[in-house]
Amino acid sequence: MRIHGTTCARPREVFEDSELSALLTVPAVYDIPVFNDVKVHRDFHAEVGRSLYSLPQQWIGSSLSVRADTELVKFYHRGTLVKIHPRQPAGGRSTDRSDLPEHKTDYALRDVTSLIKTCAGHGRCIGIYAERILDDALPWTRIRSVYRLQMLVRRYGAERVEQACSLSLDLDVVSVTKIASMLERATEKAAPALPKAVGQASTRFSRDPSEFRSTTTSSLSIVDGAAVSSEGNS
Repeated sequence: MRIHGTTCARPREVFEDSELSALLTVPAVYDIPVFNDVKVHRDFHAEVGRSLYSLPQQWIGSSLSVRADTELVKFYHRGTLVKIHPRQPAGGRSTDRSDLPEHKTDYALRDVTSLIKTCAGHGRCIGIYAERILDDALPWTRIRSVYRLQMLVRRYGAERVEQACSLSLDLDVVSVTKIASMLERATEKAAPALPKAVGQASTRFSRDPSEFRSTTTSSLSIVDGAAVSSEGNS
């Protein structure tokens, strides 16, 4: 009831006359928000409550303030709201495509189908090779290999990588390291020398098959119940 030095009025009277009517009803359950400061990492995401949320590239490396309740996660920079995401459970991820550069979207979203389509745009065999690489129960664990394949396309050109992938597919070899080795040595056009079949060429200790014959002729006759050759060798 004292006279306030700034308002020159009694605080209780001000509260009852103008502030009390503006108050909202107390909710049955209050959604207690979490406040924190987080850093935006190079993968365009920040971690809040063991979940990941994307932010535009301009905030990479920056520290932002976060207000998270059960419904929304809000990111602030010096008091200015810069991003809102729906709250995700622990281990979840909320990624906004518009936050990512075009060439990073497939990797960040683990979009395997789009990644294969991009590779196929460089060449039919390159697309098939990427599909073979990603043919796994956990394809996103092999995405880096496909990105390396795309890097080889940028370095050596789509035509040379297409030839190397075609040759590797013929030999049923799926290894980006082998593709890189072929391109470095410029051997993507040369078919490798395959091992020759046994007996195709003479070797030091090889013998003519005729030396292993048990008879000198194949003409046999029966004499007194025994097989005898026409030359008398039994």
